[in-house]
Amino acid sequence: MEHPENADLYKGLKVNKGVADAPTVNPYLKKRIQRTEYTPSEFVEGILRGNITILSQAVTLVESAKMEHQQIAQEIIEKCLPFAGRSVRIGITGVPGAGKSTSIDAFGMHLLEQGRKLAVLAIDPSSERSKGSILGDKTRMEELSREKNAFIRPSPSAGSLGGVARKTRETIVLCEAAGFDTVFVETVGVGQSETAVHSMVDFFLLIQLAGTGDELQGIKRGIMEMADGIIINKADGDNIEKARLAASQFRNALHLFPMPDSGWTPKVLTYSGYYKLGIKEIWDMVNEYIAFTKKNGYFHLKRNEQAKYWMYESVNDTLRDTFYHNPVVESLLKETEQKVLNNEVSSFIAAKQMIDLFLQDLSRK
Repeated sequence: MEHPENADLYKGLKVNKGVADAPTVNPYLKKRIQRTEYTPSEFVEGILRGNITILSQAVTLVESAKMEHQQIAQEIIEKCLPFAGRSVRIGITGVPGAGKSTSIDAFGMHLLEQGRKLAVLAIDPSSERSKGSILGDKTRMEELSREKNAFIRPSPSAGSLGGVARKTRETIVLCEAAGFDTVFVETVGVGQSETAVHSMVDFFLLIQLAGTGDELQGIKRGIMEMADGIIINKADGDNIEKARLAASQFRNALHLFPMPDSGWTPKVLTYSGYYKLGIKEIWDMVNEYIAFTKKNGYFHLKRNEQAKYWMYESVNDTLRDTFYHNPVVESLLKETEQKVLNNEVSSFIAAKQMIDLFLQDLSRK
């Protein structure tokens, strides 16, 4: 249809025809390539070759809640175990905003310059409401994310103990089998249950800030006792003196605690993750600790205790999952819950009744 503006009545005004709408789908877009399906043996072969794509897919299987994925993942882990255990595992925690991701970027580049291979398992907090995670840690590790000898894997915490993804322990095994000689486990932040991180690493590093008020405010004794080293970040510019004062206060606080089982006296250092100041001194401290604990036998003793701890944790997880997925329990759970809410039965008696029903069902099978 011609535009009425082009009639003689509107001389001097010319309206051209419009162009057709562009297609919403890119015509050059190729069909999505299907992901290759691997057997457990092919997964293991690829991991041992250091293939990052195959390693990432194996970690996805480990994190999956699907039973068929779990069976494949356990077979992969079992075959990778003989090639694991040769890395140094470091847990990194601290209050939110302390600069954990920026520090890991600086620490990682320092280690890569020494010829090391680094795996970073960055745990992102999951929303209690939506169960979703931002998984943005990788974006804050700008330099490290571009390096071929660094593997960064953000994982949702999924509300698990201490903000550590439930399958991080198995992921460490896969990363070690892939040839990574240093593994960082970055946690969500300081909380009541950092035991979960402590129970899978060789060195536990606590990052703190200076110039935020009372330096010892909010520091839980349990976290301080677990730390093998405390580092005060953002010791630069006008904050240098405040950082030194904070370090002094932490050293005084550490004297009040009993000597750790390792026999190592935790050190307190200051540094700047942003300006990369004092990074070498931190890694000299970590290497000194590793050498010290290997010499007195604590390093291997701790790893044995950790393996035992995670065996019992796996037993507890399996028992809990088996209980809640039992058909008899599932059918009566809501009804029993309602009885508790109506004060018809106490919480403890209700729990015992459910467990008795569960055990009876198992005995019939």
